[in-house]
Amino acid sequence: MKMRRITILLLSLSLLAGCAKKNDQTVTNEPVFKLESVATNLTSPVAITHANDGSNRQFVVEQPGRILILKDGKVSPNPFLDLTGIIIPLNNSYSEMGLLGLAFHPAYKQNGRFFVYYTAKEPGTQTPYKSVLAEYKTSAANSDQADTQGKILMEIDQPESNHNGGCLAFGPDGMLYIGLGDGGGAGDKHGTIGNGQNPEQLLGSILRLDVNQAGSGTPYGIPADNPFVDKPGRDEIYANGLRNPWRFSFDRITGKLFCGEVGQDKYEEIDIIEKGKNYGWRPMEGLHVFDQDLKNQLNGTYAPPISEYDHSLGKSVTGGYVYRGKEFPALIGKYIFADWTGRLFYLEPNGNDWVQKLGRVGDSDEGEVDLNINSFGEDESGEIYVVGQHQVGANSPSGAIFKLTLEK
Repeated sequence: MKMRRITILLLSLSLLAGCAKKNDQTVTNEPVFKLESVATNLTSPVAITHANDGSNRQFVVEQPGRILILKDGKVSPNPFLDLTGIIIPLNNSYSEMGLLGLAFHPAYKQNGRFFVYYTAKEPGTQTPYKSVLAEYKTSAANSDQADTQGKILMEIDQPESNHNGGCLAFGPDGMLYIGLGDGGGAGDKHGTIGNGQNPEQLLGSILRLDVNQAGSGTPYGIPADNPFVDKPGRDEIYANGLRNPWRFSFDRITGKLFCGEVGQDKYEEIDIIEKGKNYGWRPMEGLHVFDQDLKNQLNGTYAPPISEYDHSLGKSVTGGYVYRGKEFPALIGKYIFADWTGRLFYLEPNGNDWVQKLGRVGDSDEGEVDLNINSFGEDESGEIYVVGQHQVGANSPSGAIFKLTLEK
């Protein structure tokens, strides 16, 4: 397979290439980011999104199970939806469980439908956890309040407590895309070849569902062109070979699906997810062999990442967005993402390649902010927001939302 050329530039190199001296002052065309506070005192926020209904409301997902409305700089005192009673209880330590995903139907303004992804307990079984995809509707009497009764569309057994994925997004095709991790633990030691390489089950994959029609015995339909339809493998799978896809998004202009793929020991990666492709985990970690014996055994063809970085720069990637807003023309077309430890990056298109750069933040030349960056989000106009918390913990009240802007 022809591999895309990956160019990784450390900040020092990019500044040497892009800077000139004038009157002893450094002049650069590189963007300098600024985070403007929008909301604070949130409980472990893991996502922010909008309903594309013209209301300019944003919806903040808190990991313990609440969805809050953010409008005009204020967070509603009453939750849009409270699922804390059905989600697995979380203590205030690091956790990858809880309420992890939210997506509004493309016709939400007309039908009030939206979808959530959360972790629940599986009582009385050897599998202690399950991930749940469920549908809810907005109350007909109050658009700031959801009906409390939902409909479960899918339940997925989870062998471990981590690597739950959980990102939800509707594509330009109107289908619902769901990100699932490999089932957790280290090294995907599930079965003989790992979940990521086993298309007979759903874990370690991006799923693609038609939620507008029921299937044969299921509350959702399968798009006819999904890659495993009429072939060995689960029909729901759109792409596989993933360890833990942590936040993906569609470019508003090109429709490309960008995904942050969390690595194991050494490398973090960004992928463009395409139908039917295998992204290599666990034979590969990024561009590098992780399990040589399995690679030799399977002899597969793996789609390479468009970019990667090693653990000298971070330890867990957080996928972001291609900027398509109007306020900052210098950012248009750049894919902005981060490491969970608080370091911002961006990718610039260069022909068929992507050039990775560290994002400067204020006076920091290392692109770091004092924040564990959990997620990114867009508002209706395409401006980007950063979601994180200052202290680790699934019940930490140190959560905050920032708007990503540029220094003037």
